[in-house]
Amino acid sequence: MSNVETDPQETVCTDAPDDGAGAAAAVEVLEPRDVPLGGPRAMTVRRTLPQRQRSMIGAWCFADHYGPDDVSATGGMDVPPHPHTGLQTVSWLFTGEVEHRDSLGTHCLVRPGELNLMTGGFGIAHSEVSTPGTTTLHGAQLWVALPQAHLDAPRQFQHHVPEAVRVEGATLRVFLGTLAGQASPVETFTPLLGAELVLDPGATVTLDVDPGFEHGILADSPGVAVEGTPVARAALAFLPTGRSALRLANDGDEPARALLLGGLPFEEEVVMWWNFVGRRHEDIVAAREAWMAHSERFGEVEGYEGPVQHLPAPVIPGVRIRPRSNASRGPRGS
Repeated sequence: MSNVETDPQETVCTDAPDDGAGAAAAVEVLEPRDVPLGGPRAMTVRRTLPQRQRSMIGAWCFADHYGPDDVSATGGMDVPPHPHTGLQTVSWLFTGEVEHRDSLGTHCLVRPGELNLMTGGFGIAHSEVSTPGTTTLHGAQLWVALPQAHLDAPRQFQHHVPEAVRVEGATLRVFLGTLAGQASPVETFTPLLGAELVLDPGATVTLDVDPGFEHGILADSPGVAVEGTPVARAALAFLPTGRSALRLANDGDEPARALLLGGLPFEEEVVMWWNFVGRRHEDIVAAREAWMAHSERFGEVEGYEGPVQHLPAPVIPGVRIRPRSNASRGPRGS
């Protein structure tokens, strides 16, 4: 998905040194902000990453949660060909169907419970359009920052359908990394975890996790609690390194869904602006200039039928990027 804000903010994402709070720190709940995707009938997404107090969880650097969206009212998703650099996009749907086309020549459908991961290191372009048969669109769009050693990784697209498995009190699908004895074959460039969990009504689930990981739990349903802390729908709970187990509960009378994200703390500064990830302001300027010049760096997306074949990039503000960092490895005030 493109970040189609007309005035995207330049952001440097980095982690400060560990303050030693570790596993004893309280859960930090990141509240979402609404971001319209443009146009009078367009979808609105709820963004929890990046934000001022916490810009990354492991290498996860961007998290949008959307829906359930009535396509008859909003027109659904129709994002023209647009570029990415320095990241991997992770598309995960709960309801609906999205047609994906990219400059590798990939043409596939994004469906509920199926992972589509696209690597745009040096540069890639793609389009995303909800299918005519989609009446409700509901899901999450996530980005993963690439480390310096792989910042210019070649274009790649991976599709994976994880098995739904039962643990006591929940059903889970592991789409990245390992959890509860399940492992995803999908390639990433830093250690990551990504899983969908559906908690039974009234259930409490304890999951063994890597204590070296930071973790985030994005609540898709009301009633979710993390380590006893309520997490409202569309909010993201952050937990620092040092925990070998996570306790999630569903306080409601209906099944509750959440996404569990994790990864080793990302030690590099990351500059994000629009759909580009780099290390310096100059990286972003060069990527924008290449995209606007229709450079071969991004290639061409074939088969998109919308009126805009090349989504224009916003104008970069005439100031250099100022670093924005996480307050600590633990929650604010810990």
